[in-house]
Amino acid sequence: MRMIKGVLFVLIGLFLIVTLMSLFIPSKVMTTRGMPVHASPEKILAKITDLKEWKTWHPVFMQDSNAKYSTPSAGMNASIEWATGGVVNSIRVTGSSPSGIKFLLIRPGEIPVENILSIEPLQDSTGYQVQWQALTKLKWYPWEKFAGIFTDKMTGPGYEAALISLRDVIEGRKQ
Repeated sequence: MRMIKGVLFVLIGLFLIVTLMSLFIPSKVMTTRGMPVHASPEKILAKITDLKEWKTWHPVFMQDSNAKYSTPSAGMNASIEWATGGVVNSIRVTGSSPSGIKFLLIRPGEIPVENILSIEPLQDSTGYQVQWQALTKLKWYPWEKFAGIFTDKMTGPGYEAALISLRDVIEGRKQ
């Protein structure tokens, strides 16, 4: 009995220490990727602000022909829905500006991920920097906070692949 109490005391102590440590980890994680694209801003914006154009460059929508696009497919509240593994995901535009769009990635049972796709002129050339920022909000659970440390490593390559594909389509490297 004494040994069981000791083990329980140690386990509860470890849980409390891990929980307290997780309180010092930020509850928001920003993942940012950028790609220089040599084209006019109008051409770039046409590809990123019209969600139907995403099927020409975004790897998820190039492969998924079952994606459902809203009408209109650009502007406030435009959306895309697609299924992955039996789960229906969606993207909904929440804002647009002359330099890009803001949208939410919505997955059932998860906190929506806020995204911004924007363009900025490059200082030393005629191209533009297309930047993808994703803000992931984490729950207070210790395992969520510790997993948040790896969010950039897990999601960043997907954003980077999409930006490379966008660049290749716009610059005519890929048809």
